[in-house]
Amino acid sequence: MEKTGIVLEGGGIRGAYTAGTLDWLMDHGVTFDYGVGISSGAFMLCLFMEGRKDTMKRAVLDYIIKPDIVGPRALLREGYWVGYKKLFYGYMRNLEQFSVKPLKEAHANIEIGAYDLDMGETVWFKPEDMDDEMEVLRGACSLPVVTETVDINGRHLLDGGITKMIPIERSIEQGVTRHLVITTKPADYVRKPGPPIVQEIMKRVYKQYPQVAADYKVRHINYYNQMGIIEDLVNKGEAVLIRPSKTVHVSRWKGDAQQVKELYELGISDMEARKDEIFALLKKD
Repeated sequence: MEKTGIVLEGGGIRGAYTAGTLDWLMDHGVTFDYGVGISSGAFMLCLFMEGRKDTMKRAVLDYIIKPDIVGPRALLREGYWVGYKKLFYGYMRNLEQFSVKPLKEAHANIEIGAYDLDMGETVWFKPEDMDDEMEVLRGACSLPVVTETVDINGRHLLDGGITKMIPIERSIEQGVTRHLVITTKPADYVRKPGPPIVQEIMKRVYKQYPQVAADYKVRHINYYNQMGIIEDLVNKGEAVLIRPSKTVHVSRWKGDAQQVKELYELGISDMEARKDEIFALLKKD
């Protein structure tokens, strides 16, 4: 039996590209049997499944580039360079009235990945596993060192991208036969080993959890393994890989409003340029 799925990579501010692709999918009424997301991709997946197009657009074009989210202001207020409490509670919950409750009520067939420090591996949460305060979702987006580790019910959560940058393996495990994969990096992107100084910082910051530093050290290897699986699926006609068709100078946490808007619009235009492939994969007329 055929089963369609959408697979979303993270990328911080580069998630604006993902938001653009999801904007296009919503405009064309495209749905999936299953979805899985990592980091900002987990956040975007929840918004997509709730049909929160305008909220998603404001999140990437306005909120996430505000100085109280990334930079010295966030550091002073939250003690970390990236202030996800302000993003999730100040903007998303209080201003946008965003909640995961609709996903739980609809029994949405999606999963988000978070790295469990105590277990030393990425674990998966369905909507029914998520708390109404969105601590699980915040934890799934929390990058090591620059954001706060989220403690929920004794579990210490960080960004699932520590091991599962593009969660294609999870999509396969869930029985998906046709995968639409959205990544935030262009074809010429080269993932290098983490700098030794960052590896040392990881060891010191998370000295109680040695596995996370070990996993970070081989992150580049895991990335290429995951990309290799995707490329094999593409060659077999079982996946379509969407990624930026050109370089836009937006990094994980740096990009001005115009650059981020350009990246968002690139997501839309890249989807439109490849709509025949997408519809053929999903068998949509």
